[in-house]
Amino acid sequence: MDKVRIGIVGCGGMGSHHAKYIKAGEVGRAEVTAVCDVDPERLTWAKENLGDHVATFDTAEALLEAKPCDAVLIATPHYHHPPIAVAALDHGLHVLSEKPAGVYTRQVREMNEAAARSGKVFALMFNQRTLPVYQKLKELVDSGELGTLRRTNWIVTSWYRAQSYYDSGGWRATWAGEGGGVLINQCPHNLDLWQWICGMPTRVRAFCAFGKYHDIEVEDDVTAYVEYEGGATGLFVTTTGEAPGTNRLEITGDRGKIVVEGGKLEFWRNRVPADEFSRTFEGGFGQPETWKVDVPIRGSGGGHKEVTQKWVDAILDGTPLVAPGEEGIRSLQLSNAMLLSAWTDAWVDIPVDEGLFLEKLQERVASSSYKKDAAGKTMNVDGTF
Repeated sequence: MDKVRIGIVGCGGMGSHHAKYIKAGEVGRAEVTAVCDVDPERLTWAKENLGDHVATFDTAEALLEAKPCDAVLIATPHYHHPPIAVAALDHGLHVLSEKPAGVYTRQVREMNEAAARSGKVFALMFNQRTLPVYQKLKELVDSGELGTLRRTNWIVTSWYRAQSYYDSGGWRATWAGEGGGVLINQCPHNLDLWQWICGMPTRVRAFCAFGKYHDIEVEDDVTAYVEYEGGATGLFVTTTGEAPGTNRLEITGDRGKIVVEGGKLEFWRNRVPADEFSRTFEGGFGQPETWKVDVPIRGSGGGHKEVTQKWVDAILDGTPLVAPGEEGIRSLQLSNAMLLSAWTDAWVDIPVDEGLFLEKLQERVASSSYKKDAAGKTMNVDGTF
């Protein structure tokens, strides 16, 4: 095989975005050969914009049975990511799924098991891992430049959404339609980066407000405190109800502090580690001498196209992925734990209790306002309709 034939499952805003840049030749050794969507208008769009040679299907099952492709890119509503991925893997197809990996960890764990037994390439669209500022931050943490981590704080309140955003589809911001709010919709990238850079905490205590700023049933305001093995702590704050918002990630270790904000990375390095200074300093008031270090960051990152290109390269050449699909369960562990902590008003250990979370989620799904026949408008990746 010298070219990967890709089927797009779900041709809404994100699916059509991926299809367009692949068709434009911006991903080497790949072509779109099939599209699947339940909306006939989206299939018409596919024929008009991708070419008559592209096969169209109104169900994922029909596409998988026809097998007009070597791999599928899944861009459907959240709940459908794992079952479609499992079916595709079982049909011998490679899979790239949009974020999040799923809504609850049990179905994602089953998806990971399907990937492991299939031997196919399984990836997730965590495109923010391609941003140089986060790659450099991970490099600094992994190399020990910060020393032992003490605290992580991420305030990401720049996800502001107006009520019209939620009103654009009857499935939006419902337990049955999306499976959650800001944590499952806006923050999977942030939660993925948080664990990718800092590692997984061992337990969570979270406070979530549901419909605090909008007429919705899911969470739109979250404050979560986490504890890591070894004693480090962390705080994650997010909302879709504040403007102007903040996006500031601060990580402190015994050798200094790094702040990422506004696309810039600032590093203050202790000449003597804080714990060593504390043991050896003999004065009354004092602190380590600190140097502000200029850390070079180059490039802008390849985003969606880079993730897709490396998926294609992995299929053809066996090279590394940006985000292996099996890692998607980690950010979901965090969001599931935060919701479960709020629902039970208690600490939640990680890994989360899968059965208890699913039980609590199903209680909310049962009373959800989700309207299956209200598909709403197709939103483009830039937020326009």
